[in-house]
Amino acid sequence: MQALYDVPAPAKLNLFLHITGRRADGYHLLQSAFMLIDWHDTLHFEIRHDGHISREDIGAVLPAEDLIVRAARALRPMAAAGAGAHIVVEKRIPSQAGMGGGSSDAASCLLALNRLWDLRLPLSALTAIGLKLGADVPFFLQGRNAWVEGIGEKMQPLEIPSARFLVVKPAQGLDTSMIFSHSHLTRDSKTATISGFAADPFGFGRNDLQKVAQSLCPGVTEGLEWLQGKGFRGRMTGSGSAIFAHLRDCAVPAPLNEPWSDAPQDWQLRECENLSVHPLMGWALSDGLTVGSA
Repeated sequence: MQALYDVPAPAKLNLFLHITGRRADGYHLLQSAFMLIDWHDTLHFEIRHDGHISREDIGAVLPAEDLIVRAARALRPMAAAGAGAHIVVEKRIPSQAGMGGGSSDAASCLLALNRLWDLRLPLSALTAIGLKLGADVPFFLQGRNAWVEGIGEKMQPLEIPSARFLVVKPAQGLDTSMIFSHSHLTRDSKTATISGFAADPFGFGRNDLQKVAQSLCPGVTEGLEWLQGKGFRGRMTGSGSAIFAHLRDCAVPAPLNEPWSDAPQDWQLRECENLSVHPLMGWALSDGLTVGSA
């Protein structure tokens, strides 16, 4: 095998996000439901025989040492001498959006190079590498929607009904560290249960980061107000600045004739469907691993 083309890296939405406490080392304890959606980046891989990792960006220009390059370099010591790769990235998922784009790219890179270099590493080995790259990488590797707890390392597969969503990314992005270090962040939410979430998966709970995000990024408030004007109940995903709404809540009358045309031109909008499994599910052999199962 000399190449792998059109490798998808899907985004995620946090259907809710509660901060339930803070550890002595400063890490926040959370509960959330991570849901895969069909808004995705696309990666292309060609094998090199000089040991180098190179990357070409189509669209948004990524930092030189992004998670894709770091993932490839972390995996390379396990490959044959001289193994390298040229990676072309078609970036579509917005950055600083709370949609996990960088982590998803890293996970797809690990899965693809595991095949391209014929490493045959099991999911547990890839996950150990992914954990060192970022807290969300194991979620994309394990390949299913998940109930997430702890500092993000405890995951249980979660069944979520099929649905459509409108996802809105304002022009401004948000720095995750600024939100989690903010003095006004709520850190004492009561512990939730999966059964409570399952009773109303698209209306359950809230995002505890949203209030702080609104104080830092006016675009979040503008987006929520715009959605409300359309008859939606909007909510921020992750640490933002992207927000979303379940399309069942839409009050726009049918037929939908460019219903989002009045949105500011510098916003990114997309109607998305959720995914039951990651499109690369099964690319790494499972070895009985359930990542951080609670």
